[in-house]
Amino acid sequence: MIKLVSLAWIVSLGLPLYCAMTPCPLHAAGVDPRPLGNDLPAYSAPQDEPTGTAPAPGTREKLPDEITVRQALSLALMYNPELAASSWEMRSGEARSVQAGLFPNPELAVEVENFGGSRKEETPGGTSERIKRFDGAETTVALSQLIELGGKRSKRKQAADTEHDLLGWDYETKRLDTITLVRNAFIDLLALQERMALTDGLVDLSQDVFNTVSERVKAGKVSPVEETRAQVALSTIQIEQERIARELEAGRKRLAATWGSNTPGFQRVAGTLETITALPPYESLIARIAQNPDISRWDTELEQREAALQLEKSQRYPDLTIAGGVKYLDESNDQTYVMGMSLPLPFIDRNQGGILEATYSLQKARQERTAAEVGTISNLDDSYQTLLSAYTAVTVLRDTILPGAESAFNASQEGYLEGKFSYLDVLDVQRSLFDAKETYINSLVSYHKALTSIERLIGENLTAIETVQTNEKE
Repeated sequence: MIKLVSLAWIVSLGLPLYCAMTPCPLHAAGVDPRPLGNDLPAYSAPQDEPTGTAPAPGTREKLPDEITVRQALSLALMYNPELAASSWEMRSGEARSVQAGLFPNPELAVEVENFGGSRKEETPGGTSERIKRFDGAETTVALSQLIELGGKRSKRKQAADTEHDLLGWDYETKRLDTITLVRNAFIDLLALQERMALTDGLVDLSQDVFNTVSERVKAGKVSPVEETRAQVALSTIQIEQERIARELEAGRKRLAATWGSNTPGFQRVAGTLETITALPPYESLIARIAQNPDISRWDTELEQREAALQLEKSQRYPDLTIAGGVKYLDESNDQTYVMGMSLPLPFIDRNQGGILEATYSLQKARQERTAAEVGTISNLDDSYQTLLSAYTAVTVLRDTILPGAESAFNASQEGYLEGKFSYLDVLDVQRSLFDAKETYINSLVSYHKALTSIERLIGENLTAIETVQTNEKE
């Protein structure tokens, strides 16, 4: 029997509410995390300038030999490099939003005129060198300020804020993708462990059969050809055992890579593939499809494109520059005041191209939103059909095929010892039993991966849906 725990049940246990203790980057962006895994800890880039890189997992604490899916998810969400990079990108978007709301700086201008001439000035008392020096200079010190017209600053700030919110949705998408990646790697590793246990048992069984055949050959009861066949069968399954052992090592490394580690630091994963639950109706899944961040983000995307269009429209209005200052006349030791104003004349460039581009971009976003909804629903339908097929296959294999194959194998062994069957009959039944168990494991993997895919698409655990439906019936 396969002894493990339901992945969906383990994930539903969650971890302590980490976001209550640590700033959650999604909340900072105004994005609500999806229900799937929202109680798991996640990396959040600090507000202050970083002083170093956090150590990778395993360098500061030793992992247990056997880890659960909850531990794997926690490690990945805390240390996954792509997720951490996305968190820093959100901080960058926050900084761009701050910068977009700032007023333009005033400008200080200093201008000196009428100095360093190349000729002498004739005066009644003789020639003068004042023009060649600074005695006749005129110095102007002025301040100028750019005044943005057309609401540019507020529109720029709005565009930056919505872009920051979009980064929040991108982070949420990567967070759910990371959860899905970890769970699929975990499922693969569970399946490999089960295949290894199955193969180990088959090796022991093949060894026992080989020993029995050898004894019967020595006793002259069967042909030596059967001993050769038994040896070939034993060697074949030993080769399979070695192949699975190598795949197990690669699977551990793939899982560890989800939290940015090159060495696994653990030996086994704990859980079960055998526990399956009744499937929720398709309608209840469609009702939750809006929780998918790939769809939810488009409301913010359209808002951002609209803000970008309004910003481009504000560029039609020229900005006014006002200047004022003091002019010092060194020759008369006097001072005067100067004022000025400049305004571009929008006769030719009224940002027609920028406005048109932003308009097209908005229309494109509307079409992309429709495509995202259609694609997500299509993926949900495919995953649900796969889940139904896998569920049917698992139940039939578990309840009918496996018991029959095991009964046939036991009967063939007894019959062989009694001389009723040949070794070829035993080998054929043994192969059928092994293939049935392998198909059973593959069907369980297909079931749990389809379950994981659906939960990614609806952004919620299916066990939570079942609980809600049970409460409603009560």
